[in-house]
Amino acid sequence: MPQVINTNILSLNSQRNLNKSQEALQVSLQR
Repeated sequence: MPQVINTNILSLNSQRNLNKSQEALQVSLQR
């Protein structure tokens, strides 16, 4: 079970980072 929780946290963090990078990419494209 702890491994599953760890992987869930990792996936959540990666999703957040992906969203941030996508937002930055869109902003840079708009400029």
